[in-house]
Amino acid sequence: MTAPGILPEVLDGAAVGIFGILLSAAFCPIRWTGKKRWALAGCTAGLLALQGMFYFGASPTAAKYLYPLITHLPLYVVLVLLSGQKVWPLVAVLTAYLCCQVRRWAALAVALFFPQHPLVQPVAELLFTLPLLLLFIRFLAPPMRQLSRYPASVQCQFGIVPLVSYLFDYITHVYTSLLSEANPAAVEFMFFVCCAAFLCSILRASRVERQRIQMEQLQTSLNLQVTQAMREIEVLRLSQQRASTYRHDLRHHMQFLAGCIENGRTEQVLGYIRSVCSEIEAGKVTAYCENEAANLIFSAFADRAAKAGVQFTVQAGISQALPVSESDLCVLLSNALENALHAAVRCREAGQGAFIETTGHEKGKKLFLQITNSCLPDVQFREGVPVTDRTGHGLGVRSICAISERYGGLTSFAAKDGQFTLRVML
Repeated sequence: MTAPGILPEVLDGAAVGIFGILLSAAFCPIRWTGKKRWALAGCTAGLLALQGMFYFGASPTAAKYLYPLITHLPLYVVLVLLSGQKVWPLVAVLTAYLCCQVRRWAALAVALFFPQHPLVQPVAELLFTLPLLLLFIRFLAPPMRQLSRYPASVQCQFGIVPLVSYLFDYITHVYTSLLSEANPAAVEFMFFVCCAAFLCSILRASRVERQRIQMEQLQTSLNLQVTQAMREIEVLRLSQQRASTYRHDLRHHMQFLAGCIENGRTEQVLGYIRSVCSEIEAGKVTAYCENEAANLIFSAFADRAAKAGVQFTVQAGISQALPVSESDLCVLLSNALENALHAAVRCREAGQGAFIETTGHEKGKKLFLQITNSCLPDVQFREGVPVTDRTGHGLGVRSICAISERYGGLTSFAAKDGQFTLRVML
């Protein structure tokens, strides 16, 4: 080959080498210091010199065959030393090799317009090298470095397609002529790889979506737990304030009662005592069952229902020791009663009867709950679960179902004749 014919090939080899080395380093999470920059510069010069020795000392074919050993393997070792990682530098080198295909295809697109000039493609590849390198470093390198923080198993998944592409190129194009000979297996192989990668990405996306939904449900459950805890704290705070007020006013009560007794006003004393007892009774938490957390929930919603003009009844045999955690019980009851109260208030506003009835019992280490409330006939179901298009609603039902699934329980929803019924078995 004459010197003018060798020059474009040599320049292209040097450009490809610099492109791949710098891009591979940019893909790795390396804390760059002056020493590491000099190390990368020395690595680049050394690898280019090694390629030149094989190209001119042996033959271009030998340099081409040994390229993975004289370039990619040493580059991987250097990147391992610079980054401190083992898996990701390999993914970075393979991905940078895959990015070289963009440079080649861009040059081929230009060469289509000048088929009579054989030097158009190599010259175009040289001209595209620097702009593409800067674009990849600017836009592709940051997300690649973020992926390096994932576990090694995830990093390997990202490296499968670049690895297969790398092996396919060397097996069918460098070491053999299967691709140029239009071997059917070689021609169809990359289509198969793309199809397999697409199907795997669908499965992975589906799994990630399920995990995201579970995390959202967990986050919603935690938020509801915090909200319910704040409500319980507020109830206790009000009870404490009332008790403090009664203690503070006890002396005045006693003085008033003593004065009434001294003056013989017995009826006034009895009336005063009854009024004080009524205030104390109104402020206490009603004992609907043995479970203290459930009593707090029932008492809070009984007070809200009374203020809203909704009839509220509870018949619950719920013990203190349950197969369900106290936080999950609070979230479940709060969501169910919150939804029931909203539906009953809507019925009352529509001029219809408004009620909430709660029953519960334990049997065979299982907790059974049923909450029935009045509802309007516009309840919609999807796959047996009530749904709504109102913003901010529907999370409670999802939390109830999530808690039920967590304990391997059952949940059912039904609406008939103006009544909505929720049944839960945990």
